[in-house]
Amino acid sequence: MHVLPTHDALRQILPSVIFELADRFVRAGHELSLVGGPVRDLYLGRVSPDLDFTTSARPEDTLKIIAGWADNTWDVGREFGTIAFKKGTYTLEVTTYRADAYDKDSRKPVVAFGDNLHDDLFRRDFTMNAMALRLPELELVDPFDGVSSLTDQQIRTPGSPDISFSDDPLRMMRAARFASQLKIEVSPEVRQAMSEMTDRIEIISAERVRDELVKLINGADPRAGIDLLVDTGLADRVLPEVSALRLEIDEHHRHKDVYQHSLTVLEQAMELETDAEGAVPGPDFVLRFAALMHDAGKPATRKFEPSGAVSFRHHDMVGSKLVKARMRALRFDKDTTKAVARLVELHMRFYGYGDAGWTDSAVRRYVTDAGSLLERLHRLTRSDVTTRNRRKAERLAFAYDDLEARIAAIAEQEELDSIRPDLDGEQIMAILGIRPGPVVGRAYKFMLNLRLDEGVLGEETAGERLRQWWALQPEAQAGVTE
Repeated sequence: MHVLPTHDALRQILPSVIFELADRFVRAGHELSLVGGPVRDLYLGRVSPDLDFTTSARPEDTLKIIAGWADNTWDVGREFGTIAFKKGTYTLEVTTYRADAYDKDSRKPVVAFGDNLHDDLFRRDFTMNAMALRLPELELVDPFDGVSSLTDQQIRTPGSPDISFSDDPLRMMRAARFASQLKIEVSPEVRQAMSEMTDRIEIISAERVRDELVKLINGADPRAGIDLLVDTGLADRVLPEVSALRLEIDEHHRHKDVYQHSLTVLEQAMELETDAEGAVPGPDFVLRFAALMHDAGKPATRKFEPSGAVSFRHHDMVGSKLVKARMRALRFDKDTTKAVARLVELHMRFYGYGDAGWTDSAVRRYVTDAGSLLERLHRLTRSDVTTRNRRKAERLAFAYDDLEARIAAIAEQEELDSIRPDLDGEQIMAILGIRPGPVVGRAYKFMLNLRLDEGVLGEETAGERLRQWWALQPEAQAGVTE
């Protein structure tokens, strides 16, 4: 049973800045309430880092009330009634009561300021977020029974869900996000409305969908959120590569359920995240999303072989391209996109190590190709073992333990994190007597490959090998020095 702390306990729990602000609004003759997530979180036994308020004051009145008290203010949301400001270490947002109206083809509401708290709460996304604490008396206002939603572990809307989702289709993504973050289910009527209204998500900008997806993936139970997106068909619109993982299982069951496998890999990757002091502090979106999407190339590469086996040749490369395209469509930044796509591309690289073994050169290339993603690649590769065959799982784990040990040993000897050729560009030009140009780049690449293949050679030996390479180049034979 979720219970709101007592009045006295709330006074101790809530930051004093809340009551200072309330006093200023009351003295100015306006209502002020703590609203939404911060109130919900009190029922969940935690204090939200967000401090959101709703008020009868218009934006211009709010600016007057906090003038000289707030440290900084910004009014980029003034058009929508929101004034944000900083007080000490806290960031606060105060929004005028709203009674929004929506155009069915518009991405944004037509803002209409309201005149009472009840109507403002009615326009909010879910009943658990439609609760308020009147300030300064700390009176709970819960006209749509948000407390019951938390107690029943059900996501509901204050009004009809089809109207709510038609007004703001992003709320369907939020439902999935809250299912992940709070480990609760959506009500049957919410699920049905999501299933029937998936096309409405098309009017929402890619950036807003992306932001909700990131929060979902980084939640406590992303499987629940992803399942909801897939089961309702919303994933077909926003993340079709995940829906496509539900490959039809052939009658002979010659391959595992790729969709369920991918969700298991995601959960196992989460378990391998480290704390804030570790190599991969969780929640780590790059690792988690790569785990979910690592087999995205399988549907396009599935082939039934004459032997009866099923193959997915080059699904790593195909999947990497699909992931990159999807993340670009969702307006992810270049670095995040590149990192996730690279992990997907590399996730199969390890297989075969336990059977054939690798030379030191192959180990160096593995580390170099992974670069800054090496720790994530370690975790992704280990997470990709979902077999119920205990002997096979133990063999793969032993092989990866061995690989990590070899990486550590080579790193200790060669400072693997900063591998450089024995000769830099200036030295290459001096030895070969050439000027800057493309040939220098080719020579540098040759020296880097030499370093990866054979380790440290020393400048003298490296210089001799460089001269041998140069003698075979067309530019040297033609006497070109650029």
